[in-house]
Amino acid sequence: MIVVSHRGPVTFRAREDETFEARRGAGGVVSALGPLLARREDVRWIAAAISEDDRAAVATDAARASDFDLRLLALDREAHRLHYDVISNSTFWFLFHGLYDLPRRPLYDRRWRDAWHGYVAVNQAFAEAVAETAPESDTVLLQDLHLMLVPGILRETRPDLHVTHFTHTPFCGPNTIRVLPDYAAHAICASLAVCTAGFHTERWANAFRASARSVLGPHGAVGRTYAASFGPDPEALADDLATPEVQQAIAALEERVGDRALVVRSDRMELSKNVVRGFHAYDLMLEEHPELRERVVFAALLNPSRESLPEYQAYRNEVERAAARVNERWARPGWEPVWLDTRDNYARSVAGLVCSDVLLVNPVRDGLNLVAMEGPLVNRHDGVVCLSRDAGAYEVLEGGCIMVHPYDVVQTAAALHEGLMMEPAERAVRAARLRQAAVSSPPTVWLETQIRQATS
Repeated sequence: MIVVSHRGPVTFRAREDETFEARRGAGGVVSALGPLLARREDVRWIAAAISEDDRAAVATDAARASDFDLRLLALDREAHRLHYDVISNSTFWFLFHGLYDLPRRPLYDRRWRDAWHGYVAVNQAFAEAVAETAPESDTVLLQDLHLMLVPGILRETRPDLHVTHFTHTPFCGPNTIRVLPDYAAHAICASLAVCTAGFHTERWANAFRASARSVLGPHGAVGRTYAASFGPDPEALADDLATPEVQQAIAALEERVGDRALVVRSDRMELSKNVVRGFHAYDLMLEEHPELRERVVFAALLNPSRESLPEYQAYRNEVERAAARVNERWARPGWEPVWLDTRDNYARSVAGLVCSDVLLVNPVRDGLNLVAMEGPLVNRHDGVVCLSRDAGAYEVLEGGCIMVHPYDVVQTAAALHEGLMMEPAERAVRAARLRQAAVSSPPTVWLETQIRQATS
């Protein structure tokens, strides 16, 4: 079996003695697949060499010395930059998450078309690596929006292979897919239509089918789709929870919070996570419920994300201004209503989930969202989850969470207030439902579903 993703399960760091240290790779796909595939001996993993140290490891063959049967591709640097920054992150991510300000963006000029050629070239390189590596009739699991053209290429070059492509983001509907240039929309729909295409929820699978039918026309065949979500690994979470770093972070947070109620969000600094509207909702709640002033704090724990992109730099500034406005309006001696922490600090993020009374997860759109499921598994207070209806995880957790309309600040403020005021008995019932739902789809089942769908 071959697994293909943009990022690999390990990344390499050069040592002074010219050897290389292998470290766990970053990203949600790696976090989900890495522990599962490390237990298997029948898997080769193909990924891109991301850093210069990764490239050096490829050149010296050090990349083959990891715990995985790993092949890293040293892609053309400029093609890789265009593929990742311009097409994957600034086009597909924005399109699938509904982030475009359509009167102004996108703008498909010659530079964008050059970037599209880079996306095609990188997908071609991945497909060639699979074609060269895969035994006859092997199973191939392609992961995420970086590789959407690979199924179509493999259908031409290696029709014997059993291929599935799994999209970890949402997928857009037929009106939105036509925001793309016609040639790009047709290319991705035609490619995904020739394999078995997987998504986290039926909503995203239905959106793809509708888009593909719209783009490919009445005579364009659309292949099988399936929905398969996965929850956190409880054992891995328990191991993380037991580390000294996490225990210290919990103690520090509990000391800082004292006897106040704690609202938490734990996200990447990412436009789709809807951080600014979360601050607006909290501000409105404090305005409408003065009895909560000085009795609650909002810890916004935000990991840096895609800081090289101008849109993300601007959004970080907007987030910081929004948090500052709440504090300027409501702060009192000894009480800061918003704590904004933008360090990359995993222990701090886990501590926030453990200690929260209310967890706010309000993305404008999300393929799944594991934070919403991790929170109930580690929380000590029967914490309430206020969850966007447009997160894939909402389909899993609907029976225990409070629904949030991601654009409706008034409704979100009311949801936060409801969570903070909820009686202990109802909190306990909801928390039990959330814990049960969060472990209902183990990662192992998700992986086996992909394999079964590819080969059936």
